[in-house]
Amino acid sequence: MERTLIGELSAHVGEEVCITGWVDVRRDQGKMVFFDFRDRSGKVQGVCLPGSEALETAKETGKEYVVRVEGVVNKRPEKNIVADRQNGDIELEVKKLTIVSKAATLPFDTDAELNLDTLLDYRPLTIRRERERAIFTVQREIVAAFREYLDSQGFTEFQAPKLVGDDAEGGAGVFKVEYFKDRNAYLATSPQLYKQMMVGAFERVYAAGPQFRAEKHATTRHLNEISMLDFEMGFIKSHEDVMRMIEGVLQHTTKRLAERAQDAFAATGATLPLTPESFPVLKLREAQKILGAAEEPDLEPEQERAICEWAKREKGSDFIFITHYPVSKRPFYTMEDENDPGFTKSFDLLFRGVEIVSGSQRVHEYDMLVEKIRAKGLDPEKFSFYLMAFKYGLPPHGGIGMGLERLTQKYLGIDNVKEATLFPRDMNRIDVLLSSSIPDESDDA
Repeated sequence: MERTLIGELSAHVGEEVCITGWVDVRRDQGKMVFFDFRDRSGKVQGVCLPGSEALETAKETGKEYVVRVEGVVNKRPEKNIVADRQNGDIELEVKKLTIVSKAATLPFDTDAELNLDTLLDYRPLTIRRERERAIFTVQREIVAAFREYLDSQGFTEFQAPKLVGDDAEGGAGVFKVEYFKDRNAYLATSPQLYKQMMVGAFERVYAAGPQFRAEKHATTRHLNEISMLDFEMGFIKSHEDVMRMIEGVLQHTTKRLAERAQDAFAATGATLPLTPESFPVLKLREAQKILGAAEEPDLEPEQERAICEWAKREKGSDFIFITHYPVSKRPFYTMEDENDPGFTKSFDLLFRGVEIVSGSQRVHEYDMLVEKIRAKGLDPEKFSFYLMAFKYGLPPHGGIGMGLERLTQKYLGIDNVKEATLFPRDMNRIDVLLSSSIPDESDDA
């Protein structure tokens, strides 16, 4: 008999079917054994009735056993229907049960509140829990929405290199790779330089993939390996064109999550964000004035939280753009605003208290870019490969970088970004803790 996915069982009421999957829950009730079976498409309740030839095998079958089940899909009695649950109106009467793979007893209760270290130390097992599956279902939909929207806007996806040479954006915070003869190489912190080169061929491009940061952080919002969603677009009038594009991406993302991830949001207890047609925009100095803060080159974490609370309260938005950061604060390729000297055509997008996007209009003129590189104390010669694209003509362009894990964290209201990361890497952890003696820094470090 061919396999039927659990999510398709409601179309087979009264029929005999075969499912395969895991035992999510087992309950003994008198002479009957009840199961919750799960596969990639969902869950269904199964029951072995007295006299069933499957009953003896059912008594040997435990949680997380992999099984093959043959049975009849029955409608539940009206009083037993669970209206808000997948397959809540049907039940699988088990006729035959085959153990495909046995499972040892789990080292934790799947319904328990687990501390972060336990959650991550047992990650191969905890990703089977409903909450964790929900988190990464939402993450999958975020990536799909990012690609779907940009594809609809004429963007081309490309694969950016993860090993870069001496043209890395400065030497701090990078992982050095000892391999290439007579050349320094590093793990990429961003696809930025390659995105800009690609504008010369495709005008609009995006990349999704891992990037690496060697900062010595161990906070609730930092990782050493992150998944980045980046895009770059040519023939823009200003950074505002880039802002409108990422605004569209996130409006589309929220809509897709509302349509396709309702169960995942319910499983995590999260609510969808307020995502208006236009996100509020403040210059950095305007935001600092509202907060009664001194004019500094950036917002502190508590100030990011405060201005997001203001945006939600005053503008009905969980998102807010902060623009015009000082030239000294932004990378060499960031365009200075000719109407606001000393400040850049750049922005951060804050979401529920945290920066999730950084973007800007870029310098596109060759001579100006060389000058900007020198002004940052860098050697233009080391950027010759990158500068080639500008020497032979690039249009005005700009783009963004957006952290996937942090975005997932804020969509779901999760306290720690590591919970929104399948296999987190930071200074304390590669799969398991590297040392129990390394203390975590505070969130604001």
